[in-house]
Amino acid sequence: MKSLWNKTDAEHQQDDLALRVYSSRLLGQDPHLVLHGGGNTSVKLTQPNLFGEAEEILYVKGSGWDLASIESAGFAPVRMQHLLALAELDSMTDAHMVNELKTHMTIASAPTPSVETILHALLPYKYVDHTHADAIVTITNTANGRARIEGIYGDEVVIIPYVMPGFDLARQCATIFKAEATDKTIGMVLLNHGIFSFGDSAEIAYERMISLVDRAEQYLQAQQAWVLDVPMTLVDPIEPLKLATLRREISGLAGQPMIVSTRTTPECLDFANRSDIGFASQQGPATPDHVIRTKQFPLIGLNVAAFAQEYTAYFNAHASAPRDGQSKTMLDPAPRVILHPVFGMATVGQTAKDADIVADIYTHTLEIIQRAILLGGYQALPTQAIFDVEYWTLEQAKLQQAGRPKTFAGEVVFISGAASGIGKACAQTFLQQGAAVVGFDLNAEITTQHACPAFLGIQGDVTKTEDIDRAIADTVYRFGGIDMLILNAGVFPSSCRIDRLEMSAWRRVLNINLDATFALMQAAHPYLAQAPQHGRVVVIGSKNVPAPGPGAAAYSASKAAVNQLARVAALEWGQDHIRINTLHPNAVFDTGLWTEAVLSNRAQHYGLDAETYKKNNVLKTEVTSQDVGALAAAMCGPLFAKTTGAQLPIDGGNDRVI
Repeated sequence: MKSLWNKTDAEHQQDDLALRVYSSRLLGQDPHLVLHGGGNTSVKLTQPNLFGEAEEILYVKGSGWDLASIESAGFAPVRMQHLLALAELDSMTDAHMVNELKTHMTIASAPTPSVETILHALLPYKYVDHTHADAIVTITNTANGRARIEGIYGDEVVIIPYVMPGFDLARQCATIFKAEATDKTIGMVLLNHGIFSFGDSAEIAYERMISLVDRAEQYLQAQQAWVLDVPMTLVDPIEPLKLATLRREISGLAGQPMIVSTRTTPECLDFANRSDIGFASQQGPATPDHVIRTKQFPLIGLNVAAFAQEYTAYFNAHASAPRDGQSKTMLDPAPRVILHPVFGMATVGQTAKDADIVADIYTHTLEIIQRAILLGGYQALPTQAIFDVEYWTLEQAKLQQAGRPKTFAGEVVFISGAASGIGKACAQTFLQQGAAVVGFDLNAEITTQHACPAFLGIQGDVTKTEDIDRAIADTVYRFGGIDMLILNAGVFPSSCRIDRLEMSAWRRVLNINLDATFALMQAAHPYLAQAPQHGRVVVIGSKNVPAPGPGAAAYSASKAAVNQLARVAALEWGQDHIRINTLHPNAVFDTGLWTEAVLSNRAQHYGLDAETYKKNNVLKTEVTSQDVGALAAAMCGPLFAKTTGAQLPIDGGNDRVI
């Protein structure tokens, strides 16, 4: 564990709150300290109130903010006087506590303060840092974890037995800390939870955290329980269709489409292939709060139904006597982590980002488990403690307050020809509406086009079946399946009369526009048939299908053939609940085909200026790639749920088509 403190950077911070932001980000940058919203930090400041009176304010990390990217606005300012008064109460419900915290902030629009706010207030230091450092969690998740912590730190840390976060934890910490803290105390270890450091400056608190965690890591190294031997496990890749089937089963249990993302890394494969995996992985999460993302245990193998039965039994066994006395509503019984000797690990989430967060958490968890085993045995908290966090009233309230998911949340769309024009616009639209998007294109720029977890860009040639098969397999390994297929790839050759059209040019156009479309449809069909909400296909056709023009024989014939192929597919694939519809755009000028020179030339041919030519249709309106992308997405949405085999023009009204 290395310090990232930079004296020059620190000196550029304008005030104590800015320093709080700076050191918080340093902590958040290291995933061995905190992960995805974990940990919290605070600073105590004296500020004048509206009446000019000096008032002590605790700025504590707000709910929903990550330490790695937190800003000043991410800290909730709460009046210290009220926090200290709350700490004198004998008891308080979680809901009451949150209300008291929110109603005593000095900025009404600030985020909800951390549930550990009162604990931060009670610690008599200006800066307080709290992390879930892997090394600390590893050591405390063993049978003799407390004794090991005592041996490492002596009286430099106060040790707190596990108590669920909230008011009770704050009271217990205050009592034990007051009784045991000395002038030598620089930290506090919460067993099975994490570690606190503190100081009168941001630098002191930060450096103490780094030093304390470093000592824990050095202890693990001395015990030969830090470096994990990860042999290269060679396996044949799992059949992608099995993953798509697994995703459908999981989505059925979750009650909504889910992303299932595999991680076939040496670390995951080695863990999944342990001879004791059935015991090692079934002890519980490294820290209780991880259960919100990962559930208590991963699924081993592919028996999703058995996992659901066990989860239901777990809920029934513990919901009858909840910690807070309030009735609980069972969450969906679908697994969030799957371990398998062939693909290593798969993680589940409503979005690709959610699935990635689960993967990050469990990757650290499997390291913690294995290091703890090397120390003598991994021992997580009892099941009741895990249940209490998973069904915490505050977490249940968050679920009830969550808004409706986006239209395509949890669904996967595969778009051919996605690097530019209509395909690129389709990708943007589906991303905005919550889908995981796979863009397939010959242009290498596709691989870096959208920098977000929900996008996978694959370079490949749509005319090569091996490229298609690879792209579909990569899609399934990354997201779990294919729900929607947008057939957009194609070419529009230069104008040429039939009597002058060379056979090679004719064959090239039909190969790209027709044969490749057929191959992609055929390859995608088994996955569309496994789509949790049924498969959908949108063909990007052309005005030339109902109204061809001279000089475009190969293009018009290929698009007409694709149109007929789509009609036949609608008849055949209906039994698989796959719907397929066609859009016929015309005069979409914001694509790579239409350079300014080409557009100007065509406009002059009709005796028009470029702007008038763009709107040369019945409605006198311009049709853009975004318009086509929006309609393609709509045809995959609920509005067209009972429509298949349809052909819809999007051309502003073409008199020849009409």
